This record gives sequence, structure tokens and C-alpha cells, in this order.
Amino acid sequence: MGITRCHKDGYDKYTTWKKIWTSNGKTEPSPKAFMADQQLPYWVQCTKPECRKWRQLTKEIQLTPQTARTYRCGMKPNTAVKRVSEVSNHWWYSMLILPPLLKDSVAAPLLSAYYPDCVGMSPSCTSTNRAASPAKLEPSKAALSVPGMNRYFQPFYQPNECGKALCVRPDVMELDELYEFPEYSRDPTMYLALRNLILALWYTRCRVTVLEAKDRIGGRVWDDKSFKGVTVGRGAQIVNGCINNPVALMCEQLGISMHKFGERCDLIQEGGRITDPTIDKRMDFHFNALLDVVSEWRKDKTQLQDVPLGEKIEEIYKAFIKESGIQFSELEGQVLQFHLSNLEYACGSNLYQVSARSWDHNEFFAQFAGDHTLLTPGYSVIMDKLAEGLDIRLQCPVQSIDYSGDDVQVTTTDGTGWSAQKVLVTVPLALLQKGAIQFNPPLSEKKTKAINSLGAGIIEKIALQFPYRFWDSKVQGADFFGHVPPTASQRGLFAVFYDMDPQKKQSVLMSVIAGEAVASVQSLEDKQVLQQCMATLRELFKEQEVPDPTKYFVTRWSTDPWIQMAYSFVKTGGSGEAYDIIAEEIQGTVFFAGEVNLWYHSKSLPTR
Repeated sequence: MGITRCHKDGYDKYTTWKKIWTSNGKTEPSPKAFMADQQLPYWVQCTKPECRKWRQLTKEIQLTPQTARTYRCGMKPNTAVKRVSEVSNHWWYSMLILPPLLKDSVAAPLLSAYYPDCVGMSPSCTSTNRAASPAKLEPSKAALSVPGMNRYFQPFYQPNECGKALCVRPDVMELDELYEFPEYSRDPTMYLALRNLILALWYTRCRVTVLEAKDRIGGRVWDDKSFKGVTVGRGAQIVNGCINNPVALMCEQLGISMHKFGERCDLIQEGGRITDPTIDKRMDFHFNALLDVVSEWRKDKTQLQDVPLGEKIEEIYKAFIKESGIQFSELEGQVLQFHLSNLEYACGSNLYQVSARSWDHNEFFAQFAGDHTLLTPGYSVIMDKLAEGLDIRLQCPVQSIDYSGDDVQVTTTDGTGWSAQKVLVTVPLALLQKGAIQFNPPLSEKKTKAINSLGAGIIEKIALQFPYRFWDSKVQGADFFGHVPPTASQRGLFAVFYDMDPQKKQSVLMSVIAGEAVASVQSLEDKQVLQQCMATLRELFKEQEVPDPTKYFVTRWSTDPWIQMAYSFVKTGGSGEAYDIIAEEIQGTVFFAGEVNLWYHSKSLPTR
């Protein structure tokens, strides 16, 4: 190589480069390294849609982000360079004399404590100048001084560090990486360069835009703070099991108090009498025995042999009465209906739509244990904190998602287009079932079948504020009380009333409408639903005067155009595996999340 002689052209450039390389890098500053780093031309992809071919630039042109984004070649679209296709062959990398090194990598500030050529970067760049880096003197603090990055974001170990969760060594491939990409085991330089770049981009340049259809954030979390001294969730407000529950952890971090529900729930009959607790215990035992028989029945049943849960419970109940000769009293039958209404509340549907084989599919996985609590300030406190600093566009319903190209194109109902590398879809199941979003290419038959095999459950709520706490003397400090339905047709209609003030100062009750009762109120005006609820309360507290409420609301989740449901359930003939299928990503670009994509914790939050 003639450049090693002082009288040859380029010698001064080589010696200058060599000094920089030697001061920053660890590998030998050989003439071959100089040629690879300084003399070889760049290749860039043409941005014309009909071309998209890779083209070689002249060596005088320095590649910049602007050039890469706007480059358009002057060649015919069907002309491709054979050498480009060879890059995709597994043997190509092994043929290289020297591995290519990245210049001006975004990862450079995060890796300033390392020799750049040991982590896939060129030592000749200003961004990898170790002499000017404070990390050379204080490597343990290097990741803390990156401009624009939160100090808690540290994807890479610094030299001599270990035992820090979710960190990787930037200069070494992990065991699982070696297993997946053995072709880079001999010389991992190029692999490390790209892996470190991807991690750095994620931590420093991950830009997320949230397109929210409604005029508020939260979806099925919607807190009503208009009641005096009390927050009432029109949607979710109860935390079901607090041990290791992320919601409980976030409450602790934010200093939010939760109220632990007590266990006592007196069942009050219409007429005002409190049901003998021994009757409730006996019928609760019988109710759970019915479900145990269902569990035994389903052990050898396939999806094709599935039947509605309500039908199977009724069949088992009749068989028990016939075989045992036991006759339950009218009150005992009514209490059984109360427990069935609780099951319909849990499922979000009447039991004749729910799968007997898979109604409790999530119970096969460990569930959040511990106390059930009321999030007294409402979930919106957490939502508002999580939303801080995010780019959230309200009133932007998504109409279509086109993932047929390199980037995903999202179009909202007003015609606005959005381009993204990844898209996360979190719409309710009901909207997926009704095709509210058009996908191109269309969703697979497998995913569509899974979507339609689940049910979009619905419950509604009513909350009432009174001038005083008329229920105190009968309920005696309990957090809730039950309403024994006089007939099976009335079950699910205001089955439980919750006292929304743990301090027992404000006068607010909330009740739920579930099962077939939901359909019975959908055609009614809010005032008519209120009248039914007040008639129920006056039956339960017949011995005293029950005042008219000073304020109330009735939810209408089923008719909300961007919600249309509470939470999902497995329909007859379906399977819990549908949740996994719905959650599967598409081509690494379109992802799905939300209540209907986490089958072992489904129903854990929405509208409860």
C-alpha cells in the first residue's frame, strides 16, 4: 500500500487518521482499516417507491440522514446490482476482511466508556472521541450524563459493572444471541454494532403518538368527580387482588390510598328483612357445588361438545333436586339467584351466552391474590400520571391501518394520515368484531375467528347521592349490601349496592346492572332506570323513609360508539386460547394489547 510512504499522495491524511484511531480505538490502525473507514464509498437505498434499489455513491459524497431520507437515483427501476443481493447470504459476512463499523452512531454517548471499535463503532468519529469524554475518567457515571435521556434509562452495562437488571454487555453477545445468530460468533462486531444501535434508538428516540377516539383519556376508566366529596368510577374502580398487582404498586408509588373491602355483605329481601346468614352460606355452598360439577363435566369435553353455562347449571340443579329429593324454600331459591347474578357480573353476560367449558379459563393461571380494594380517588389519578409527557391526540378515531408497506399508515376518520414503524392497537373487542378499523391486508382468518369466538360483555352502573345516609342503621358500617331478587327474571338488577365513601361521611351509593337485566334497561331513559332503582331501595328499606337522590348518573357503555362493552368472556364453543391468537403480532409491525389480549388476567380492570 503506497500510502505508508511519506512522499505518496494521501500520506498526510492517513497519518492524521491513524493518530485519531490510535487515541480512540483498540484495534490496529492498518492501511486496510483506513481504506475501509475512509475510502470505500457508501451505498444508499433509492426512495422512489417503484425503485427501492441500493445504489453506490461516489466516494466524495458523505452519507447524511438527509441524504438517506431523500436520495433518488437516476437509474431504471429494474436495474439491480448483483453484489447487493449477496449481502443477504449467510456466508457474506465471513468473507469480509474487516467488519464494517458504524459512524456517528446514536449509541455513541451511551458507550463512551468503551473502545468504539470493540462495540461496532468507528474510532475516527467526533462522537467516539474518548479523550473528550468524561466517561474515560468516571466510567461508572457515563450513562448518567447523556443529554436528553432520563438517568434511569441505562440499557448497557458500564465497564466493571454487573448485576443490574435489564442491561446488556455492549461488547459481548449474550448466550441466547449466540444461539440465534451463530454466524456472528467468530467476529460479533457487526452484530454488536446493529444491536447496540437498535437499543440506543429505542431508549433515546422512541417517539409514541397516542390516537384516542374519545375527548378524554382512559377508555373504560372514567371517573366522575361531580359527587360531593366522593369520586365514583363510571367504569373501573375496584382492584381485584392486590398482591403483586401492578396497580397496587403504582398506587404505592403515587401515594394513593386504597380502601380494603370488608367481607360482610348482608342480603336484604324486598320487604326489608335481612336474610339469615346460615341460609346464605348454605346456598353459597350449593352454588359452588354446582360449579364443581361443571368442572368435572368439562374435563373430557371438546369445544364441539361445549354448551352454555346457564343451561348446564340448570341441568345439574334439576338433576340434584330429582336425585336428592331435597326441596329448597322460595327464599333459598331467591338467594341462589343472587349468587347467579354475581356470576353474571363476573362474566359480563347472561350465563346462556357463556361457555360451560371455558367460563373460568383464566383460573388455570395464578391470579392476583389478597385484598379486594376500592381505589377511592379513582383510576384517573394513575392514568393522568402515566399520560404526563405523552403526545396524545384526542378525538382521533382510527379508520384504517395499512401495514402493506415498509411503514404502517394509519388513517383517522377525518382523513388525517399518520406514518409509524410500529402500531399498537388497544381498541375494545366489540370494535374489532364490528370492523370499526379496516386492516390492509385484512386480518387473517385465524385471528378473525378468534375475535368472533369471544363475547363482548356488558354491565352498566348507577350511582346516587342522597341528602343523608339512610342505610347506616341497617347496614352498620358494611361496605356493601345485597339485594335478593324476588324472581329469576329480576336477577342482576341492582344486585349489590356499594357505599362509595369509606369514611362513612358522604351519602353515595353505586350499584351494577348485569346479565339479562342490562337488556331490560337499554330502552329506558335514565330517569326510568332511576325510578326502578329507587323502588328497589325503598323495598329494601321499607321500614323507613328513603329520600330522593340529589344527584345520579346511569352509564351507557353499550351505546358508547368507541367502547360498546365492559369486558370479554368466552362464548359457547369458544376457547381461552383465542386471547393468545388475538394478541399475536402481525409481521412485527402491528401489535395488539388490552383486556382482551391477556387471557390470564382478563376482566382484571375494565368497568368494574
